[in-house]
Formats: sequence, structure tokens, C-alpha cells
Amino acid sequence: MLLVRRVVQRTNPNRSFSASHTRLSHRKGLVLGVFEKEGEEAGLHLTEAATGFDQKVSGKLSELLTISGPALKKGSSRIFYGVHTDFPCVAVVGLGKSNAGVCGAENWDIGKENIRAAVSAGCRSLQDLEVNHVEVDGCGDAQSAAEGAALGLFHYDQLKSKKKNKVTTQLHGSADSVGWEKGVLYAEGQNLARLLMEGPANHITPTVFASIIEENLAGHAGRVTIKKRSQDWIEEQQMGAFLSVSKGSEEPPVFLEIHYNGAPESTEAPLLLVGKGITFDTGGISLKPSASMDEMRADMGGAATVCSSIVTAAALKLPVNIIGLAPLCENMPSGKATKPGDVVTAKNGKTIQVDNTDAEGRLVLADALCYGHTFNPRAVVNVATLTGAMDVALGSAATGVFTNSDWLWEQLQKASVVTGDRVWRMPLFQHYTRQVTDCQLADVNNVGKYSRSGGACTAAAFLREFVTAPHWAHLDIAGVMSNKDEVPYLRKGMSGRPTRTLVEFAAGLAHHG
Repeated sequence: MLLVRRVVQRTNPNRSFSASHTRLSHRKGLVLGVFEKEGEEAGLHLTEAATGFDQKVSGKLSELLTISGPALKKGSSRIFYGVHTDFPCVAVVGLGKSNAGVCGAENWDIGKENIRAAVSAGCRSLQDLEVNHVEVDGCGDAQSAAEGAALGLFHYDQLKSKKKNKVTTQLHGSADSVGWEKGVLYAEGQNLARLLMEGPANHITPTVFASIIEENLAGHAGRVTIKKRSQDWIEEQQMGAFLSVSKGSEEPPVFLEIHYNGAPESTEAPLLLVGKGITFDTGGISLKPSASMDEMRADMGGAATVCSSIVTAAALKLPVNIIGLAPLCENMPSGKATKPGDVVTAKNGKTIQVDNTDAEGRLVLADALCYGHTFNPRAVVNVATLTGAMDVALGSAATGVFTNSDWLWEQLQKASVVTGDRVWRMPLFQHYTRQVTDCQLADVNNVGKYSRSGGACTAAAFLREFVTAPHWAHLDIAGVMSNKDEVPYLRKGMSGRPTRTLVEFAAGLAHHG
């Protein structure tokens, strides 16, 4: 007898099927997609892979979909048992309209997002049944399907005694295997960033962070050079702004420098990526409230996404040269910590009045940006969980981008439409610059004189004081740092955004210049 059960995304499986769980635990599962029929005609339209499977089972799948209830909605899944001997359970997922594409109003490809969400729902429902191997329908876009599967199954349980059931996935049938493998690598890059961001600060110190990245790049020794700079080197470079943040902590700072030479014969200048690497942020002497301070273990999200994107670029063998910089340290209060009102000197000689020690990310980035300019990069992109004001402005819908280059904005925006991990352009007016340069004791102040107004914009204006490159963009990712339920194919927790957008951006530069 055939069993059918409807599963809505994120709904736990009915425990009355526990006997089935035992029987299924070492068998295969299958995820197949169905589109909503277009026009006035109601019903479902099976994908190519689902149609082929239905033919193998003499139309049983179509029959079950017809009798099991209302038409399958976008993003939901329904599980059938006993349809085929090779697959004891089959999850059929709703993909929405088959003609969905790029939507100008939403600034993403709806079809790709639907596939990611639906495949994620199907894979999770099978994971809940403790199925440990799942074949996935490419759904007409194997890369998006792979991203949905790998991102949806990620769960941070490294420090728990009871682990989530691990699931291996592969593409079902002979569809676009190249696209599938690409999607897996894109998702694994974002999952590495999530792993780093989610890890407790006593486990992911600056030294440990650098070592993890080094381990992940170990297989690319011919193309990658890694330099883990010590405090002595940082002092030699006269990075007074960076040192002013790190000196309150017992953990030594690390300046991580990565060179990926994907196009060694190229004479073109490298792409420079710079990530804020505060592995824990108490706020320093300007101490944060205790509520939600634990989330500041992810204040190195900029460094995590930048370094993970370079790991992915290396795995993809992208024909582009990239330099990654990650100033890594903790921001702690102590007798050695910087005090509000102190004045420090950045690498380029500019003096900075530090009126708020919780505005520390811009200080470590200032020195990293000054150093990065010595490589004469073709473009500079820095990424940081910089301001709560960014979260207030855009929430988790998109990463805020401040840039002096229309060309660079176009490249980033184009990449984000493909990945679904959106960006949105913010202003870099002189209005904001005047608020950080009107400073009582130094050349610039690390907070605007109207500290509660336009905080994300004044932070960007501060960074601009340490930039001379004609193509520079600052990505403020504070609003997209974590996920509750906004992105359906990511579980609750640290998001690793916008790693895939950075990879797609780098790939665009590699292939199109």
C-alpha cells in the first residue's frame, strides 16, 4: 500500500512514522520538482526529471499528486512512500511558476529563488526522516538546486553531543552536472562562512580563524599564498588604528593576508577584498548592553565572507587574481583598552579621535585599506558587520553598498540578482563626510557629530577618508548577518551572506573583465 504525507516547509515529521524512519535510515531519498500550470488551467506540471520518474512508475506519481489534496504550493513539499524500490521515500516540491525569471521590483531571479527554497524544503523533510542519501532533481537549474540542497541542510551542531542526521546529495539523472558542482561549491563557501560566524568566540579566536582558512586553502598551494602577520609586523606597519582596538584583549591580533593567483600570466591588477575580523566585540570601554551580546561572535562576518569567497574562487579555479585582507582581533575592555576621547594615528598618517570604542570596525578597516592600496588593485571591496544603523535602514532584505564607482556598483548588483543575495546602493554624500571631518582633536572622528543620524552613512564616509582607489565599495552586512526565517533555504542562525554574491562578482570579473 502506498503511503502519502504532506509536509509544509519547516514542519517536523509525524512521529507515528518512527518505524518507517528506522527502515529508511540507510536508504535513498529523492527530491522531485513540480511547477504550477500557467494560465487559467489549474494543476501541476512535472519537471523533466519528475516526468521521467513518473513514466518509470507507470504514472503513480501523477496519480498520487492528484488524489493527495490541493495543488502543491510554492516552497512546500509532499512525501510519498513505496513509489519505487530504489527510493523508499520521494519528496515532491512546489517550484511555483515555470516562467518566473528576473523581477525588476524584487531585484532577483524569482525562478532561481523558488528552486533554492523548494529543494531546501524537500531535502530537510527527508533529513528529518533520517534518510542519509538524497538524489535531487536539477529542476531546470542545477546550480540553484545544488545551492538550495547544500544551504538548506547545513546545521551548526559541532559542539553538540547529538548531531543532526548527515545527508549526502547528488544530482538525479544526467542533467547539468557542471552546474550542480558549481552550485555545491558556491553553497559550501557560504557554509564555511556560517561555520566561522556561528562558532563561539572562545573557539574562533583570531589565531584559530586564520588557521581554519589556511587549512581550507591547503589544497591550492600552487595558486595560493597565505601570510599570517603577527603583532610585531602590525606595529612595523604603523597600523595605530588597528592596534588601538586589539590592545584591550589578551588574544594577540592577526593580520591575515591571502594571495590567490588564478590568472598568473595576467598583467591586470588584482581584485582586493578586505573583511572586518572582530572575532568578538564587547564594545570596549563603550560597553554594549549584555542582551544579545553573544551574537557579537559573528562580528567577524566580513572577514568570514571575504575569506570564504576566496576559498570558493580557488575551488572553482576562477581565472582572476585576488588579494584578501582580514585584520583579526577582539575588542575588549581592560586597563589597556582605548578610552573614549583618545587619539590614534592610522597607517596613512591621519589622526583619529576615538569618541566611541564600539565604532571599532572602521578603525581596523582603515589600516587594512591603507595597506591594500599598496597592491594597486583594479577594484577594492571591503565587507563588514559595521553598523546597527544599516540593520535599521534595510533590515535583512539586502546588503547596503556605498561606492564611488558606478561600474563597480553595476558589477555587484548584477551578481546579486543571480545569487538572490541582494545588494542596495546607499549614498556617499559630502553631507556625511563633513560630519566625521568636523573633529575637535584630530583629522577625523570615528563617529559622526550627529551620532544617531545616518550612522551607516557616516561610517562609510569615515572609511572613504582612507581610500584613494577610483573603484571602491563598502558593503555593510550588519542587517544580513543572521537569519530568522527571512531566507527560506537558510536555517535560523548566522547567514554567511553575501559570500555567494562575492564569488559571483569575482567570477564576472574573471570572465568578462
